[in-house]
Amino acid sequence: MSHYQATVLWQRPPDVAFTDSRYSRAHLWRFDGGVEVPASASPHIVPPPFSAPEAVDPEEAYVAALASCHMLTFLSIAAKRGFAVDRYSDTAEGVMEKNAEGRLAVTRVVLNPRVTYAGPAPDRAAEEALHHAAHEQCFLANSVKTTVETRLG
Repeated sequence: MSHYQATVLWQRPPDVAFTDSRYSRAHLWRFDGGVEVPASASPHIVPPPFSAPEAVDPEEAYVAALASCHMLTFLSIAAKRGFAVDRYSDTAEGVMEKNAEGRLAVTRVVLNPRVTYAGPAPDRAAEEALHHAAHEQCFLANSVKTTVETRLG
């Protein structure tokens, strides 16, 4: 069993009333390796100046985490199957909408991986099989209710 920890820190400035909801949602994420990431509510949900559009919001982080997990799993499987990957890029997209219960949720994440290989590359069917295996083995995809799709170019 593995354990993971992240620290989320927000503090109200002394001159802000708070109960009028006119407070900044900007905060900080700290990870165990020492990385600190500026975070905020999404400007799609909380308009600036009460959100920080330049910071990472939880919805973006969720999409990035799913895409990153898929990529890392894909790279491991490709290496084991003898395919040398030179480059992997993905512009993943998440969709926030009402779910079956009528609550707002990220209901779908679409991965758009583009992979460049050194030497022989898998054919389309083999690459789709690699991505399918990566999806099946990705820890985060196995942890969420969100539909995660992969679209190859």
